[in-house]
Amino acid sequence: MTTVRDVWTAGVRALREKGLPQPEKDAKLLMADALGCAPYQVSIRGSDAISADAQARFGSRIDDRMTRKPVARILGRRQFFAGEFAVTDAVLDPRPETEVLVELGIQTRAKRILDLGTGSGCILISTLKVLKDATGVGTDISPEAVLIAGENAHRHGVADRAVFPLSDWYNDIGGQFDLIVSNPPYIAASEMAGLAPEVRDFDPHGALTDDADGLTAYRRIAAGALNHLTPGGHLFVEIGPTQAGDVSDLFRAAGLESTAVHPDLDGRDRVVAGTAPKA
Repeated sequence: MTTVRDVWTAGVRALREKGLPQPEKDAKLLMADALGCAPYQVSIRGSDAISADAQARFGSRIDDRMTRKPVARILGRRQFFAGEFAVTDAVLDPRPETEVLVELGIQTRAKRILDLGTGSGCILISTLKVLKDATGVGTDISPEAVLIAGENAHRHGVADRAVFPLSDWYNDIGGQFDLIVSNPPYIAASEMAGLAPEVRDFDPHGALTDDADGLTAYRRIAAGALNHLTPGGHLFVEIGPTQAGDVSDLFRAAGLESTAVHPDLDGRDRVVAGTAPKA
């Protein structure tokens, strides 16, 4: 009899030999998906039998992971702040450090929120789940991305308070907002080769880099901010760990006040904040 433990152990060994990090965790998540259960229900210490079909599904998922395809992309979903989000090839795989944007946004108690380059919608949707009286607009240049964001909004019960129009940054957006957030493409072209394969080869290229100095999006976002923020409104953008000074300078040059840099849980610069002047 072939057991879950036997098959899981073989999967862990294959991932470890490939040099992948956290092979035990990845194998457990992939086994749970193959079995159609939650990870905590996977018995890797007992003698539960595994069906041939489940073994084949697990093997296929391990093969995918061996190519450095991220687990979230294999499963088609990612846990982020407010819960589980659908993830496809059209959107950035949400990462824990981006949750800083959500935490800061919640503190503003904003009523109207704009999320530029929304991708999966995870930032806007997570914020709306906490700010029950708020409404939001999540824009993206990708038709596939706004569809996924809309599906995630339905999944999390905020579809009646969120819209996801196609727009190239502010181009098709009118009105003003109490809060603007964005996790834009900020990897410089010169840095792309050094990214982990899980990022470089599987995240949408346009969601990672501007194919320039990594600051193109911040120039656009900062330049249009005062036209789209209410007096005293807040702008928060995620940054790379070396970009705090450059992005802060762009904010100040655009007329934003009270610029500040916020770290992530690892202590790295992660978010630059600015505030529109009060009337």
